[in-house]
Amino acid sequence: MSFRLHREGHVTLAVFAPLLALLNFAVYNYLPVAFWPILVLSVVFYGIIVQFFRDPVRIIPAADKRIVYAPADGRVCVIEEVTETEYFNDRRLQVSIFMSPFNVHVNRSPVRGLIKYFKYHPGKYLVAWHPKSSTENERTTIVYDTGYTLILMRQVAGALAKRIKWYIIEGEEAEQGEEIGFIKFGSRVDLYLPLDTHIEVLMDEQVKGNKTVIARLNP
Repeated sequence: MSFRLHREGHVTLAVFAPLLALLNFAVYNYLPVAFWPILVLSVVFYGIIVQFFRDPVRIIPAADKRIVYAPADGRVCVIEEVTETEYFNDRRLQVSIFMSPFNVHVNRSPVRGLIKYFKYHPGKYLVAWHPKSSTENERTTIVYDTGYTLILMRQVAGALAKRIKWYIIEGEEAEQGEEIGFIKFGSRVDLYLPLDTHIEVLMDEQVKGNKTVIARLNP
């Protein structure tokens, strides 16, 4: 795994660098007693922003139509049977991954398939683990047609996440493991799977995009 910065962070980092430098210059000249504490805090703060926008190279171990890989890094916060009302209007297994500000926030394609449906929804900014965040927060909905089943993935903004980015369009083919989006500063990703899917993760388990097997689909 090699370290690199995601393109979504280039502008943010370029803006904060001179602002923090200006702040420290002002403190040094007008409040020198506070210079070193402010300098240390500035370095730590900038380091947090840098680590948020890290974009590790992740190659899936092996492409497999039966395997659903984790689309994001984070903690499994939901595993339950629910009624999905936007597209399927039937019962599905929901697996959700909560991404804290300290997780990698790149979103990756959990399966290979045709993007059969895509829609962006403006909305609220409830905390990402709130039960209604999947239906009321700003979000996108992506439906994959794998050739023999349909998988729905949802990017959900959180209380801090005010911007969802996506790099796919309806009608194109998505490769398993490819980067499909990014959510800034805390969020979650939901997967809606067929009821006969075998779930491979547990509640509160830490998962990694393109590394952790979330589920195995029934062929």
